[in-house]
Amino acid sequence: MRVVQIIDSLELGGAERMAINYANALSKNIDFSGLIATRKEGGLRKQINIDVAYLFLQRKKSVDLSAVFRLRKYLVKNKIDIIHAHSSSFFIAVLVKLTLPRVKIFWHDHYGSRSKETKKQNIFLVFLSTFFSSIFVVNLQLKEWNKKNMNCSSVIFVPNFTSSQNISENEQLTNLKGSDGKRIVFLANLKNPKNHLLILKAYTDLNLFDSGWSLHLIGRDYFDSYSEVLKNFIKSCCLEDHIFLYGEKRDIKNILSQASIGVLASTQEGFPVTLLEYALENVAVVSTNVGYCSVLIQNEIDGLLFDPFSELEVKNQLKKIVTNEVLKNTLAEKLKKRVLQNYSEEAVIENLILAYKKSK
Repeated sequence: MRVVQIIDSLELGGAERMAINYANALSKNIDFSGLIATRKEGGLRKQINIDVAYLFLQRKKSVDLSAVFRLRKYLVKNKIDIIHAHSSSFFIAVLVKLTLPRVKIFWHDHYGSRSKETKKQNIFLVFLSTFFSSIFVVNLQLKEWNKKNMNCSSVIFVPNFTSSQNISENEQLTNLKGSDGKRIVFLANLKNPKNHLLILKAYTDLNLFDSGWSLHLIGRDYFDSYSEVLKNFIKSCCLEDHIFLYGEKRDIKNILSQASIGVLASTQEGFPVTLLEYALENVAVVSTNVGYCSVLIQNEIDGLLFDPFSELEVKNQLKKIVTNEVLKNTLAEKLKKRVLQNYSEEAVIENLILAYKKSK
């Protein structure tokens, strides 16, 4: 079996991390595993294993015929059977399939918000889904949406996974400010629907800074109105010494080793890799209940969940975890155990390979 993952960029994001995770894991299990970034490289470039055949396509526009033929040359040279296209990379995958009909496309839908959209809003994707051999989805809401709307009969739920070996394990680039044992980390790019302001307000209303807790925002800053609102809030509340913005970072394992609590507040999610990363590093989780989050986390058992539209719920959950050290440690231990049992690389890759084979 010879498979290539295709993703539009290697900037820090969930779909991008998963494309690399799949390429790295498959390199140990099949004859050939490749990875292609079509438009941009980025901070995740260094996480690609040496056994993965990597190509940066340098695609300049939507219909870039020179990029299509560079991709075709790569596929022919490496005798690729399967294109595993992530998110928006489906378009170039279809274009190259028109020149190589024998190649199968498996499209991976990571976009949690799609389950709230109409078929008309995705009409171009729906039309091109005729060329897909199968669709992989990251939660059950997306599975239902794809089965109902797409022109592809095979829709398969494939859970995300993470591996500590793929999180720049030897890097120690970022030193978090604040006191040991009292750091809350929020790992998400500064954009909708990540809902950062909800956490900032809860942190402030609870006066967590008075008891030594600090809040650390890790994620790409787009320097737009969204991040401006966050910065203005921090400044207006005089919290510059307690809430810190670090921008995009790649040494996630190192960062999480310095944290006690990890939060996620999105109003829409697919299957956030962030929660798996928190779990593997023994970080206790306070999370939104949308998307696959409420399946991954059992509320009050291995994490605390809240409605992302309720300021009261998030404040109650944060207060509960920062005031109870035993609860915090217990939740972290149980979530790590659950993730290792149910979302291991080995189990997910075994099922992925079976899905590939069934399409033949």
